Amino acid sequence: MEGSKVKNEAMEIMGLFQVLPRLVVFDLDYTLWPFYCECRSKHDTPSMYPHAKGILYALKDKGIDMAIASRSPSRDTAETFIDKLGINQLFVAKEIFSSWTHKTEHFKKIQQKTNVPYESMLFFDDEDRNIESVSKMGVTSILVNNGVTLGAFRQGLTRFSQGPSSSSSRSKKDRKR
Repeated sequence: MEGSKVKNEAMEIMGLFQVLPRLVVFDLDYTLWPFYCECRSKHDTPSMYPHAKGILYALKDKGIDMAIASRSPSRDTAETFIDKLGINQLFVAKEIFSSWTHKTEHFKKIQQKTNVPYESMLFFDDEDRNIESVSKMGVTSILVNNGVTLGAFRQGLTRFSQGPSSSSSRSKKDRKR
């Protein structure tokens, strides 16, 4: 699907909800792009999942802040790819560093930088352990299997609109999406 079509559809999806997150946080590897940074060279030309860029630009147009929480050991490569993709200016916070604490340390830093309460955040990641640990902080968290898609985006906004109690309860069916 073309970027502007995805962006328009993402805008329509957001229009369905009265309550939207104040901050949407994305993992990088296998969430926004289909690879691990540490397996690539800074000289490579990165690509994003087909729906990712359109969703990012829809959020920007809607005035919703975005951040990155990535446990990548190769911050340099990740930063280079973010620049090459032309999306650097979209993020109010970028926490890219190796950590043994799943993503909780990343979220503490993001919360300190943005002053957005955890309950006002929506998070997308491809690792169940990160989804579980961040959900316990009060963040609505969505597991993605093949990158962030319009379907995952709709699921995230639906779960966010239902309030914090629904964010940590995920059925097996949801995990397989």
